[in-house]
Amino acid sequence: MSVDSNAKSSDESAIINEQQPKHNFQLTQLVPNVPLRVDEHSLEHSYVFSYFMRPQGKFDPEDYAMYVQPISKISSVEQFWQVYRFIKRPSEITEKVDFHLFKEGVKPVWEDPTNRNGGKWILRLKKGLSSRIWENLLLAMIGEQFLVGDEVVGAVCSVRNQEDIVSLWNRSADSLPVTNRIRDTLRRVLNLPTSTILEYKRHDDCLRDQRSYCHTSASVGQQAHPHHQNHHQQQQQQMGAGGGSRGGVK
Repeated sequence: MSVDSNAKSSDESAIINEQQPKHNFQLTQLVPNVPLRVDEHSLEHSYVFSYFMRPQGKFDPEDYAMYVQPISKISSVEQFWQVYRFIKRPSEITEKVDFHLFKEGVKPVWEDPTNRNGGKWILRLKKGLSSRIWENLLLAMIGEQFLVGDEVVGAVCSVRNQEDIVSLWNRSADSLPVTNRIRDTLRRVLNLPTSTILEYKRHDDCLRDQRSYCHTSASVGQQAHPHHQNHHQQQQQQMGAGGGSRGGVK
């Protein structure tokens, strides 16, 4: 299914709840769930927008899931645009924050039963480049452009000081045909230059690192899963001596 950006609903008042407080850091307005209308274009799956912002003071990374805040559930193209327009774009944000869009019922953490045997493709971006990439990734995901059945479960955009990190999560890290197809589709739908580095990271590797999120620490030089060893070797050759894994996205 192709998601047309021109399909935005004109019924703006339906999603603005003046009684709901705004987040004090103004990343988004709280958006109440809106019933699906019969004339809307239903998505194959329902999704939930959410975000994570590290709390002040002492923080145990294992408590990441406790601090994930839902924004709204979406089940149609129109609902996507109704909610998405209230969320600041990554390039407009100065705070460190993770934005998620995951299938309903799946938590954006490695430990979720759906994610335990999975992994993610990671794309590192220079500041200012992530807003377009993030939007195109979301549209491709909810529009079922990856053609790998129920494999794709969600996407994350991590806004950081020096770079932004976009990742796409899937269920089965051991399936090389699936992960390769997702990679190739990512390059196509995001219109990535051939020199762009995409890294695959297994969730169980992240768990062994004893962190609750590894968007900012994933390194191409780390031990890769055997099925992806050749891919990582190619990435290292592309990287040269720099050691980073930034995507050359224009």
